[in-house]
Amino acid sequence: MEPSGTGRMAAPRPRAAIGSPKQQRAAHTRAQILQSAAVAFADKGFPQVTMLDVAQLAGVTKGAVYFHYANKEALAVAVVETFYRRLQELVAEADEGEGPLAELVGFLLRLCAAFRRDKLVQAGARLQIENALIGVPLPTPYQDVTEVVVSALSRAADRGDLPGRPPPEAFGRVLVAAVFGVQHISWVLADRADLADRMLEVIRALLPEAMPHAERMAARLS
Repeated sequence: MEPSGTGRMAAPRPRAAIGSPKQQRAAHTRAQILQSAAVAFADKGFPQVTMLDVAQLAGVTKGAVYFHYANKEALAVAVVETFYRRLQELVAEADEGEGPLAELVGFLLRLCAAFRRDKLVQAGARLQIENALIGVPLPTPYQDVTEVVVSALSRAADRGDLPGRPPPEAFGRVLVAAVFGVQHISWVLADRADLADRMLEVIRALLPEAMPHAERMAARLS
């Protein structure tokens, strides 16, 4: 593992004007570094990635990486924070007006597509699994997703759409465990190639009422 920065205090730099070309270039470089770190973490795992790996993927110097992120741990935290922001973006894309179950399965299937295609999402999930190897606190895993799922299930239960089901809190925890468990198993066994099918199996087993919408949504996302 590379050292976590030098600890030296840097002289203050002149502040660029808001929206100046210099500031825009810095923001672009920072985003490029973050995306490259996500690719490296997703493909190799935290222990195997070096700051030089990230610099080479981003096409910048190692000094540029350290300018924006103090160490590899800071990069990991930034990737996980971005992962959870991506999940909130998926929630915001919910199919409003079609009922809470349609919104829920839409979120789950968009999440499935993101796990297959988005390196930031893949990296965030992998880094949560490798949390003990990182050595710094990461955002609490699964909490926000569980709240979203429980909220949708609660609204569905209030409408009478989930007869005979457990309370939404318990049902939501089971559903989140199934979703992330299926994601992990699909990653290990099939590099997520079968994840859409496995997610539909989860929906069919736990939310059969939502299968018509789930099948339409899966076809759109395939």
